[in-house]
Amino acid sequence: MAFIETIPEEEAEGRVAEAYEVDREGWGFVPNFSKVLALRPEVYEAWGQLNAALKEVMDRRRYELATVAAAQRLRSTYCTMAHSRVLRDLFYDVQTVREIVSDRRAAGLDKVDLAVMDFAEQVAADASEITAEDIDGLRRLGLSDVEILDVALAAAARCFLAKVLDAMGALPDVQFRDLLEPELRETLTVGRPIAES
Repeated sequence: MAFIETIPEEEAEGRVAEAYEVDREGWGFVPNFSKVLALRPEVYEAWGQLNAALKEVMDRRRYELATVAAAQRLRSTYCTMAHSRVLRDLFYDVQTVREIVSDRRAAGLDKVDLAVMDFAEQVAADASEITAEDIDGLRRLGLSDVEILDVALAAAARCFLAKVLDAMGALPDVQFRDLLEPELRETLTVGRPIAES
């Protein structure tokens, strides 16, 4: 599950137990990422607040597309699976989600969606290489400066979580074997494999 020792559900107390319960209600189980982050409840709570704030100000579909692009670039199977599942559940069919991850230009996305994903990927890959021309290109497609900032925030936030989880060896939960179709799971496995148990 992870390279570090986490707190078993039956031993959780206080803020850790509370965090586990919130995630159990939302996911139906306590995810591996929760067990890692709950070792520092104050950080986990701050992450939750940041994540909620981003979702509140961004169009949800755009947030998920940007997040998937960043997660994929970071080779985070965990985040790619979790957010592709949201795309599948709320916005697209299975085949479209597979195409978004395997070849986004063949997925039927419009120019704005593609530009958002490309920019999020750039942020995750090497933000120091982004130029004023890159920002101007997004403006020409109709994005406001605040909307461009939102995409950068979503991608940078994904860098934080994906890198922490991979550094700690947190594997995507075994439940993803049931939550995602086999062909989708295969496409979304961009880094570490799903946990065996």
